[in-house]
Amino acid sequence: MAKQAAKTADNTTRWIVIAMVALVVVTGVVFSLFGQSDKTTASLSGLDGIKLKPAVTSTIDTANGSAISFDNGAATTIDVWEDSQCPVCKLFEDANGAYIESLIREKKANVRYHVLSFLGDESVRAANASFCAADEGQYLDFQKAIYAVQSTVENSGFWSNETLVEMGKKIGITSTKFEDCVTKGSKVDLVQANSESMSKFGVQGTPTVFINGKKWERTQNAFVLDEFKAAVEAG
Repeated sequence: MAKQAAKTADNTTRWIVIAMVALVVVTGVVFSLFGQSDKTTASLSGLDGIKLKPAVTSTIDTANGSAISFDNGAATTIDVWEDSQCPVCKLFEDANGAYIESLIREKKANVRYHVLSFLGDESVRAANASFCAADEGQYLDFQKAIYAVQSTVENSGFWSNETLVEMGKKIGITSTKFEDCVTKGSKVDLVQANSESMSKFGVQGTPTVFINGKKWERTQNAFVLDEFKAAVEAG
């Protein structure tokens, strides 16, 4: 029964056809970054209480899909593939995000975040901004902010570059470097590289998680921290 429930839940996961990823070209990504919606931005009140924690340096792991990598030499490596607009990704992060962050900050696991953008223009902009935040050492807090204010409707007009900059400012990322990076689409090459890497690693939808190279599958309808934690600890 548990496996059947998990299979039912997986039907809600955002599956895509891998061939479609190949259609995402650099010019299209650039258009997505600079094509702004006329829709008024929604409230950022969901960010109240989110304040920057100490910066954590990450690198771009070109050998593993140009992921945002927190590599501290631990025995366990976790790969997390997500699209910022994916509602099931939010459920995964709500349940497990704080635990994964603790693994990074306490150097108990290497974690690679593969920031995807297949759900449309606003995913592209959010992915670009996430890479910009990583340059500031603040990917973890910006990612938390992304899911805290995720729109219930994809490509609703909420995530303009202006809103993404304002999100950064509201949680404490106030540098001109970050603002310029977001508004100029400075990480377009990394957004593209992450999209193109999906087929190489056999990723067809989000969220997809690998623990030491083995795909993790939940056995319950919901994401349950204890189940995920046990899988990580088992390696």
